[in-house]
Amino acid sequence: MFQKMDQKLFTSEISLCKNRLKNYIAQKVGDQSEIEEIWQETLISASESWPTFSGKSSFFTWLCGIANHEIADFYRKKRIKTFLFSHFPFLEEIVSEALGPEEELLEKEMRKEVKKVLDRLTEGYSLILRLKYYQSLSMEEIAKKLGMTTKAVESRLSRAREAFRIEWRTQKSELKVQDHV
Repeated sequence: MFQKMDQKLFTSEISLCKNRLKNYIAQKVGDQSEIEEIWQETLISASESWPTFSGKSSFFTWLCGIANHEIADFYRKKRIKTFLFSHFPFLEEIVSEALGPEEELLEKEMRKEVKKVLDRLTEGYSLILRLKYYQSLSMEEIAKKLGMTTKAVESRLSRAREAFRIEWRTQKSELKVQDHV
């Protein structure tokens, strides 16, 4: 976990580079919603990797390296899913049926944990995460549904993801404490 000074430094560095980073990603990715998703994943990965940043390159160059990995991962996953499910539509059914009782139980447990975290978030954060990830709405669709601008949706979704991540870690910590008691 970050020390407070490390968190402040990281936050400061990110705020200096965030627009440049988004522009960098936009040069490589066309779709606005994909840009936003990759940007968010890059920030999450960067925050997790921050303690290993050695300073051998500039902070922005380091972020671009992380962004390149996130872009490659995003398109690799998208290409595999698209290929498999378009050429072999029955696979989607098989994958869902292939979950054995143990995997099915784990999946149900995970859903319960995610629901608990969503319930602990503010209504606005919970709603926007549900619209994006449960209903798979685009940024534009969410904006229209909530009567907001796309920029406002992107901003709220960013804050909601961060709140979810913090709440998820808190919940995991609480569970560990309960397991040891």
